[in-house]
Amino acid sequence: MTTIVKMGQTIPLKIKRLGINGEGIGYYKRLIIFVPNTLPKEEVQVKITKLTPKFAEATLVKILKESKERVEPPCSVYEACGGCQLQHLSYPAQLDFKRDLLKQSLEKFKPENYTSYELRPTLGMKDPWHYRNKAQFQLRQNPQTKRVEAGLYRADSHDLVSIDNCLVQEKQTTNVMNTIVQLLNKYELPIYDERKNSGIFRTIMVRIGIQTQEIQVVFITSTPKFPQKNALIREMNQRLPKVVSIMQNVQSKKTSLIMGEDTFHLWGKEAIEEQINQVVFDLSARAFFQLNPQQTSVLYEEGIKALDLKKEETVVDAYCGVGTIGLSIAGLAKEVRGMDTIEQAIFNAQENAARLGFSNTHYEVGTAEELLPKWFKEGFKPDALIVDPPRTGLDSKLLTALKKQPPKKMVYISCNVSTLARDLKELTTVFTVDYLQSVDMFPQTARCEVVVKLSKK
Repeated sequence: MTTIVKMGQTIPLKIKRLGINGEGIGYYKRLIIFVPNTLPKEEVQVKITKLTPKFAEATLVKILKESKERVEPPCSVYEACGGCQLQHLSYPAQLDFKRDLLKQSLEKFKPENYTSYELRPTLGMKDPWHYRNKAQFQLRQNPQTKRVEAGLYRADSHDLVSIDNCLVQEKQTTNVMNTIVQLLNKYELPIYDERKNSGIFRTIMVRIGIQTQEIQVVFITSTPKFPQKNALIREMNQRLPKVVSIMQNVQSKKTSLIMGEDTFHLWGKEAIEEQINQVVFDLSARAFFQLNPQQTSVLYEEGIKALDLKKEETVVDAYCGVGTIGLSIAGLAKEVRGMDTIEQAIFNAQENAARLGFSNTHYEVGTAEELLPKWFKEGFKPDALIVDPPRTGLDSKLLTALKKQPPKKMVYISCNVSTLARDLKELTTVFTVDYLQSVDMFPQTARCEVVVKLSKK
């Protein structure tokens, strides 16, 4: 174990840059130290809280020299909650950081010709607050007050921070969440306790269609039981007229996955509607949908621009979800095919395509790594591919399939710059990188989305 510093020691530190989670990074006698809530060019005093042979972690004690980009975080639970990481950094500087983060990842993985890539300035929001269309808040019974509370876990813990006004959450979802917490208290409903593995109500999900103003509420419970169901729904109908869909999802396992396999329809519609770039989507309880519809519109416009489709070209939308990207380009292409592993999402995508009158779309349940080689064998060779994978990036089998039979062009939409840079190392064996365009989908957080335009060599 390193002896350069000791646990609990207070040391001076100069912050050089921000890391992938928005934490400040400094070096003390060559030892790398991570300190949340600090900024580049700041001189600070920090207290060591964790030691490993390769790095240390510390908390901020005092700022000796402050960055001119530092701002006062407006949220009262900002440091406790862990949902946001950058509220103390001015918004223009947040946009620069997200481009810099991409640059750092490329330097780490070194895909072919990475030093000559065009990194375009990050596209941000005019108003970078109240943008999230979905809240998923954990529930607990406060042991002191015996009242039900909803909120988020502190970073790296299961210690709940009660939140009744989240500044990045759409205001109406917050109002609905607060009303439901009042009702859970009024009807004295049993709240799940993970230590004792007792109680029923675990999590509340509230999602709003920003364009349609329709709201869906999902009660996530540990068993199919739902005491006081009719009374609760009746009062929700009276007090929350914009809630048009009430669902129950059962998650009986001890897991960090919020939702389980079984979803029950309790009242109203089974799905709510949302609209992006003139395309209307049905969203069922478990269907993935981007959390910031305003910037999703910007992201997809960038994706469409990068694809540069011609009328006679065919395109595959891998990881298609409810069809958001594919249906935005279906009018520009000869044929669009999409795949996803969630059956309900594919059902929604098929319904969305039918409602929009597209006969040139085909959606199938499965993974891209299974279906692409199958379609190739059947004689379908797409001209273009658009991928929007989860944070883990592209599956290695899909990368292998792409290297064997690369389409003429590809657009990679990434929500994780590390896995993007790792995948580009593989992809640049058969593609050249035309440019990378960062889009800020999650202001106040360290997360960054990037659209990459690739052309077959």
